[in-house]
Amino acid sequence: MKNDNSRRSFLTKAAIAAAMSPIASLASFGQTYEHAINRTPKASPPSNLKITDVKCGYIRGSLFVKIYTNQDLWGCGEGVDAIPGTYHLVKNFGERIKGKSPLNVHRLFEDIRRSGFFQGAQSGMYVAVLSAIETALWDLAGKALQLPVYQLLGGKFRDKIRVYCDTALYQQNLPKPADFAEAARKSKQMGFNAIKFDLDQANDPNKYDRYNWTASPAELQRMYDQLAAAREAVGPNIDICADMHGRYDAVTAQTIAKRVESLNLMWLEEPIPAENVEAYKLITESTSTPICAGENHYLAHGFRRLLEIGAVDIVMPDLQKCGGLGEGQRIANLANLYYVPFAPHMVASFLGAMASAHVCASVPNFMILEWQSYFHTQPMFKEIINYEGEWVNNSFITVSEKPGIGVEINEAGMKKYAIPGVPFFE
Repeated sequence: MKNDNSRRSFLTKAAIAAAMSPIASLASFGQTYEHAINRTPKASPPSNLKITDVKCGYIRGSLFVKIYTNQDLWGCGEGVDAIPGTYHLVKNFGERIKGKSPLNVHRLFEDIRRSGFFQGAQSGMYVAVLSAIETALWDLAGKALQLPVYQLLGGKFRDKIRVYCDTALYQQNLPKPADFAEAARKSKQMGFNAIKFDLDQANDPNKYDRYNWTASPAELQRMYDQLAAAREAVGPNIDICADMHGRYDAVTAQTIAKRVESLNLMWLEEPIPAENVEAYKLITESTSTPICAGENHYLAHGFRRLLEIGAVDIVMPDLQKCGGLGEGQRIANLANLYYVPFAPHMVASFLGAMASAHVCASVPNFMILEWQSYFHTQPMFKEIINYEGEWVNNSFITVSEKPGIGVEINEAGMKKYAIPGVPFFE
């Protein structure tokens, strides 16, 4: 009744005003209509949103994808590692989704994946490129619906994402224990409470044979001394993990894992190649040092066997190549059924870091996310993206509350780093 009275009162007053001053009433109505137009969003409803184009650019180890629509909205995504030479694959995927709604993220993901069963859709370049496309779709959907990606993924368990700093000492030729100690101290001073080091050294003069993956006694001693120096430098309350990049055999893995048990590592990462999960199980069962793997596994399918047989203690999918954000969440949820922590690998730009952070916020079993020291040392990473706010503070990223991922690529800043001879967002 109240609504009827209000409506009747409005109409009565409007009629009286119109009779008393038709010209004034007309002017007033025009202003009201103009104000209503100004308040109305100019873009069509999200249900009418359609993909119009997909373009990409390459910078060193990363592929950046941008998906355009008929409403001047776009989404950005990133793929890593298995992306060289994939320009035409990106364009091919783009043709498959043109004219479709970007809001159907899972369906478009499945459309591309299922249509590629005989084209390599199980792993590698196909899935890495699909990861970039899928991430851009989430970014676009968030912008269209004015929601951060974590909200589209079901909400968040946490506001901040803990990260560990990869010291990248592999870029230094044969670092000594003192170099490990110095890098550990520096990372701690920067506020990080978790640090990662690389143990594999192809140029180690104590290596007997470049193709024999068994470490010599001197190599094993070098690995232990490096980690021991780092532990002594930062004390017992800073997490330390070590990466072997899948470059050794099971004998070496078992030996070094046992050797460093007293150092209380957060994990030993990929001591052997990814393919043989049964070998991983033997290593994991032989030591109290947690074993971590997953950056070279693809899709949730690639993690099923690892988890079923207890091959690893921690899973670390790379969300920029394992299938994207939705697939990353599926992997985390699968791991959660086995009470296995989720600690994503991350070697991308800050766009990839924040995209990963949205997934980490959305799952209960998140442990820690990788953070790269190059963010602090290489100006390129600041130049290729636009982001307002602090990147990391005391070993934590604050998850963006902006629509989509919350990080934009800067094409002008990227162009000077683009790979020569490859089309750049064309």
